[in-house]
Amino acid sequence: MKLRELAASLHCPLEGDPDIDITSVAGLDEAQPGQLAFFSHARYRKALRSTRASAVILPLGEDAPHIARLRSANPHQAFARAVEILLPAVKYEPGIHPSAVVSASAEIGADAHIGPYCFIGENVRIGHNAVLHSFVCIYSGANIGDDFFAHSHVTIREQCTIGNRVLLQNGVVLGSDGFAFARDAAGPYKKISPSGTVVIGDDVEIQAQSTVDRPTTGKTVIECGVKIDSLAQVGHSCHIGENTVICAQAGLAGSVTIGKNCIIAGQAGVADHATMGEGSILSAHAGWHGDAPANSFLSGSPAVDNRLWRQTVASLNYLPDLLKKVRRLEAEIKELRAARKD
Repeated sequence: MKLRELAASLHCPLEGDPDIDITSVAGLDEAQPGQLAFFSHARYRKALRSTRASAVILPLGEDAPHIARLRSANPHQAFARAVEILLPAVKYEPGIHPSAVVSASAEIGADAHIGPYCFIGENVRIGHNAVLHSFVCIYSGANIGDDFFAHSHVTIREQCTIGNRVLLQNGVVLGSDGFAFARDAAGPYKKISPSGTVVIGDDVEIQAQSTVDRPTTGKTVIECGVKIDSLAQVGHSCHIGENTVICAQAGLAGSVTIGKNCIIAGQAGVADHATMGEGSILSAHAGWHGDAPANSFLSGSPAVDNRLWRQTVASLNYLPDLLKKVRRLEAEIKELRAARKD
């Protein structure tokens, strides 16, 4: 499409040739003529100067006179909308594949696409416009909203509730048994069978191979707008607030409470019954086990305030010299004491 058409669709002011043809999107480094890129951070300024893209989305205060420019207060978000415009989503024909197994008591909304070898159990309800790729398995009693999208090998266990516009990437498991066992002092572990459920809000996306466990009683809750990256674990009885982001390989033990608008970075871990207040951040590789107030920024394992952690890490570079100095001073003190005795 013409750049002026794209600018109008994005509601972005245009500077430069409006008749440039834009065919696709790319990053600044790999972009070619005919492609649109975006710039949002100073670390990419060198790439901005050398990019071959035909146009770029820029912040309001940035300039690049050598290239056509679209202006946005949030270039990343504008770029995301441009991707949707230039690369529209694949359309799936409504219908149920002959190899799918669908219970007679299941209710499937209009325009659903049920792919090969899917299984939909008894009393399942799915809203309209659902897309289930091959080998999706939905246990009995699950209740799923409109515009649901499940990639292949997703499993949704019994009685789970899922809101509207939820997207599950390959291999996601919702409602698997929580890790709950009891034992005598020296006896074997006895499994505690879960009777709880998992509740997923609207506009949630969970990426590949992540799991959300069901509790023994009650609910595990993922509120609206939460985004969970690949290979993440949400333990039983957790409650994750709205618009929180949980990055790859992070793990939440049982009964964790995370406020809304939080970030749990990659490979971070949160111990059972810990809490994190609204707007908090847990850095990559950090381990948290307490109760963090709102807007905390925690790093390290065990985690502490990010500023203290940075000071501590910076001081590690001086420890070898400090140790030598301490040993030298100890030797001098020893000599002084020996001299006084003489």
